[in-house]
Amino acid sequence: MKNQKMYEADDKMISLIRDNYDLLQSLGSFGISLGFGDKTVKETCEDNGVDTYTFLAVVNFTINGYGDFDADEQLDIRTLLHYLDASHKYYLDFQLPFIRRELEESLNQEDSLGRLILRFYDEYAHEIRRHMQYEQKTLFPYVESLLDGKAGSDYTVETFSKHHGAADKKLRELKLLIIKYLPSDGLHNNKLTATLHDIYDNEEWLRQHAMVEDHIFVPAIRRMEQIVRQQDVAKNISGMVLGSGQSADALSDREKEVIVALVQGMANKEIADHLCISTNTVITHRRNIARKLQIHSPAGLTIYAIINGLVDISSVKL
Repeated sequence: MKNQKMYEADDKMISLIRDNYDLLQSLGSFGISLGFGDKTVKETCEDNGVDTYTFLAVVNFTINGYGDFDADEQLDIRTLLHYLDASHKYYLDFQLPFIRRELEESLNQEDSLGRLILRFYDEYAHEIRRHMQYEQKTLFPYVESLLDGKAGSDYTVETFSKHHGAADKKLRELKLLIIKYLPSDGLHNNKLTATLHDIYDNEEWLRQHAMVEDHIFVPAIRRMEQIVRQQDVAKNISGMVLGSGQSADALSDREKEVIVALVQGMANKEIADHLCISTNTVITHRRNIARKLQIHSPAGLTIYAIINGLVDISSVKL
């Protein structure tokens, strides 16, 4: 059952763990060390160099599903990237071998069905390893390049998102096979029960991991892609416009106001009313602007306004 509590920065970190013991592994993935005493979430995150807002976004989402991240610009991408990368290493380097050892101890390997179960698990481990290593070798370096302000090749996060299937399907099948076809007694039954419990925990962990990627990480990367591409457009435009020696300093403050109004789609009469001047004065300003800049089209003036900081590129349809 979900906790139904929204945790905040001033809550004690120990309260989060007391209410949700499975967050212990998440702490390690964020790079948060134990031994935080009675410090708050904010204090603990700051001590460990972790963005508090991003930490709470992941925690509240995985516990109760809180959060709409499509337009959330406060998330720290580097914190998310570190969290996902560390989670992969935890699962590949610890959990997969751990469950394998448990199965070896629980199953009768002299029995053909026991050997088949182990082989089935190895196939699952290979599949999940291939999936996570793809992210580490392809997706994560791509995100790093975006953080460096480089749009990169034709690869986008949508390429990853379209092929991000449920890699834990075999784990569910393994669990059902053990329950249905491997009855046991005594010590082996206890070991199998404990192993099944761990498999269930792993299944839930993978589900939450995939949800964080799909609902938090992917939307954040989409936004970053858009920002980087807009910056690239601005750089390209800057090379064209500034290369011709045009400068905003050549215009008066009133002429700059006229350009902003034009970029916003105002007609001469609307500009006159907006600036409390006559329509004839607006026309005179427009002639002077065209003469000084040698730019006569609305599109050209829009480019000029973006490059010279008269309007924000995010407010302009490119």
